[in-house]
Amino acid sequence: MLSLGIDPGTATIGFGLVHERNDGSLQAIHFGVITTAPGVPMWERLKQIYDQVTMLAVDYKPDHAGVEELFFARNVTTAITVAQGRGVILLALANAGIPITEYKPNMVKQSVSGYGGAKKPQMQEMVRMLLGLDSIPKPDDAADALAIAITDLHVSRYNTLLE
Repeated sequence: MLSLGIDPGTATIGFGLVHERNDGSLQAIHFGVITTAPGVPMWERLKQIYDQVTMLAVDYKPDHAGVEELFFARNVTTAITVAQGRGVILLALANAGIPITEYKPNMVKQSVSGYGGAKKPQMQEMVRMLLGLDSIPKPDDAADALAIAITDLHVSRYNTLLE
């Protein structure tokens, strides 16, 4: 199974494609970030995000996608902007016919590290280890997206066992 994990935003969107082999091991297929320039009108940035997520869906044909749910503590303006980007991401995936599951940040941490309150360095090291990478994936948004894809694969495996 191939999962596309996405860490949403508007300036920087992390993405990671992780394949689960028949033996249960995980392999990073491709990861990185989609970036948009802050001086560009928001509608144009959202179109860029839509187009690039659509291109990932068409090029890699993931079986499933995991998208992190919105979490914000203080800045409502930032939350609204990120929510716009997240909506465009969900639309692009839905239009590509890819089933989507949304994950809270603490669920991703629990799934990858075994602790829902794990800090970023611990998460990045666990992603590196689970995927057998030589170094921690960079930038941070890409590592976060890989963690979301790993979580998506774990949840899918669990749901298959329940069926």
